[in-house]
Amino acid sequence: MIRFQRIGRTNDPAFRIAVLEKERAAKAGSVVELLGTYNPRSKALTLNEEAVKGWIAKGAQPTDSIKNLLINKGILEGKKVNALPKKTPQKKDEPAPVAEPKPATAPTPEVGAPTESVGEEKPAS
Repeated sequence: MIRFQRIGRTNDPAFRIAVLEKERAAKAGSVVELLGTYNPRSKALTLNEEAVKGWIAKGAQPTDSIKNLLINKGILEGKKVNALPKKTPQKKDEPAPVAEPKPATAPTPEVGAPTESVGEEKPAS
């Protein structure tokens, strides 16, 4: 798998672009090959394009972020993918339908109409 490996100090991220086995964590350090570096603040990218194309030809799958970066640089062709986490709600073009209130089962008294109280007695006629 082709993925980022974070380097750099706190609050100043920089990333290595590395090939590792899918089951291995990027922090473990068991890198098969280093392909380049990326600094998101300065947008500086150093990349061995031939090695990237070779690994993809061998079956290595880039992560969504790497794939978007390679599409931006023109190394890969295709459509960008959503690299946001799954829990982020996607914005929809259509507004959500508003549920209509259900009618009440018991009729409600009209405003200003006399109501009967439990404790009152009706005058006899």
